[in-house]
Amino acid sequence: MTPTDVLTLAAGVATALVGGVLLAFSAFVMTGLRALPPAAGAEAMRAVNRAALRPPLMLVLLGALLLDLAAAVVAVAGDAPSAGSAVAGAALYVVGGIGVTAVGNVPLNERLARTADPAGEWVRSAPRWVAWNHVRALACAVAATFLLLAAR
Repeated sequence: MTPTDVLTLAAGVATALVGGVLLAFSAFVMTGLRALPPAAGAEAMRAVNRAALRPPLMLVLLGALLLDLAAAVVAVAGDAPSAGSAVAGAALYVVGGIGVTAVGNVPLNERLARTADPAGEWVRSAPRWVAWNHVRALACAVAATFLLLAAR
């Protein structure tokens, strides 16, 4: 394997890890939170949102971003045959992983944090939050696939 392949493999694994975290959140964490009474679900989601801003998750999200971008740049600069796949994977993560987080999930998190009616906001926003999260998880899975194929 070349250094470019190793970098691209690391990017693919990191992106898959992010996708797995997001899938787990949609698959059972949100299901559990939504099974609680609305006030308890809202408070639990607020606590999760505060915890999410700490280094463990931020390092994985931003580390994958940096690895993806580096893999794409190195593949293009080195005229690697798989540069198109690396660029596609990085672009999907930027748009579908990070972009959807910024324009879909974070505004819902912030609205839940600021509202005077957390229970009502939780009931209104949870379905949209899960839908956006599914998009993020799927985008990460497809991005990881492109990156892992590029690393072959």
